Amino acid sequence: MDNTKKAHIIVVSNEKGGTGKSTISMHLAIKLLQEGFSVATVDMDGRQGTLSRYIENRQSFCEKNHLSLPMPAHFKFEPQENYSLIPADRGRVCHEISKLITNYDALIIDTPGNKNYLFEEAHKFADTLITPISDSLIDLNVLSEIDFEAGRVGKPGHYASYIWDVKKYLASQGKAYLNWIVTGNKISALNSRNKNIVFEYLEKLSKLYGFRICSGLKDRVIYKELFLEGLTVLDMQNNDLKRRMSVSHIAAKREIRALAESICPEA
Repeated sequence: MDNTKKAHIIVVSNEKGGTGKSTISMHLAIKLLQEGFSVATVDMDGRQGTLSRYIENRQSFCEKNHLSLPMPAHFKFEPQENYSLIPADRGRVCHEISKLITNYDALIIDTPGNKNYLFEEAHKFADTLITPISDSLIDLNVLSEIDFEAGRVGKPGHYASYIWDVKKYLASQGKAYLNWIVTGNKISALNSRNKNIVFEYLEKLSKLYGFRICSGLKDRVIYKELFLEGLTVLDMQNNDLKRRMSVSHIAAKREIRALAESICPEA
């Protein structure tokens, strides 16, 4: 009997910056830790390092306040600038992630907002792919070219085309299914026409490209505030923090729970 642990690998990715990948990565990590899973986070965007700073802020906050909050093991990779060294570094990164898979229940990989070799290596390991998208019509372009006046869906966008290649690669490696979830992030609380159009088209595209939709996270100031202390809305229930849960905290906690539940494919 093979008792080797094999982590479920969650890749949080969009070929576009500023979609809130690090916020989602951190909240998912804490959610899984609170449920008793061993979790490692991997920052593949080590040069910008938003997720790494989030973790550092959390470590610093815990030390200053003598707190013991759930903390994922964290790893960071920065892209090699010397092109001649990239093939070797690609192999090193692949080797390091392969080692992590046997040591944790879940691995959450935060990717760069642009496609480079670290971005590509992350997708090769994906069991679940989470793609955050805002309620901007421009953001839909990464998934598909759309003629909004005519109401027609055109050819796949650059990111959707890339994910099709990823699915073919994973299938060649014996992984027949990629649990791809497109989730709203930084979504306006207002019932705007733009937001409705975005989600209408996401419904159409989900059938064409094989992803599921999660309503995701609204655009809340608390996410930005919590980043500075390295906290998440899930930490607010900790008695040692002595923080009062606001209505916004409670609503945000529900959003995170819904996203975490979406990770498990429907039977």
